[in-house]
Amino acid sequence: MVVTTRTRSPIRSNVGLKAVMAVTGIFLVFFLIAHMLGNLKVFAGDASFNGYAHWLREIGGPVLPNVWFLWIMRVGLLVSVLGHIWAATVLALRARTARPVRYAHRKKVRGSYAARTMRWGGVIILLFVIYHILDLTTGHLNPVGDPSRPYANVVANFAPARWYVTLFYTLAIVALGFHLRHGIFSALRSLGQQTPRGEQRARLVALTFAVVLCAGYLLVPFAVLTGLVS
Repeated sequence: MVVTTRTRSPIRSNVGLKAVMAVTGIFLVFFLIAHMLGNLKVFAGDASFNGYAHWLREIGGPVLPNVWFLWIMRVGLLVSVLGHIWAATVLALRARTARPVRYAHRKKVRGSYAARTMRWGGVIILLFVIYHILDLTTGHLNPVGDPSRPYANVVANFAPARWYVTLFYTLAIVALGFHLRHGIFSALRSLGQQTPRGEQRARLVALTFAVVLCAGYLLVPFAVLTGLVS
């Protein structure tokens, strides 16, 4: 009798799943940087910000029809987010299955804290992304909701009367910061920064990047909230 074993697809192996998380994570980080820089153009004024928003719709022309580039980016982001969540979920479930019996007594270690931060932070970020799309992309939840007036949409969105939107935005960005700090630190360690000095350097790089990115994103809502941008 011939016994056959079912081999796991390379992409579904732990190494493959970590590769999926790395590739999708890198793509999302580059998007976050570009998106932050675009957001900061709001400080250049109404005309400049609106011009930038309209330019995004025309990228790729005349080869690509109007707004096709944006839809390609949106599909790529959706695939990256779903792939990132799928890989993280499968790896977490495998880790739990590998140790089905919990220790009777164990100290709260940094690793478990980081895992909880990544898990709940991911949920908060996902909910925020859904709200953000309905607010500033489709306009359904925006007081202005006019795609031809992106600057007015941003100002109306973070107006003082809508302080709760700014609060939710801040919570999501802080969660994103924790997520990035842990993710970048883990990635740098995987690349060989595993000596005590290397870990310290990786931790500093991850923290600095997360703080700078979060600050860049929070400048806009607080500038509108305080009247600096109106």
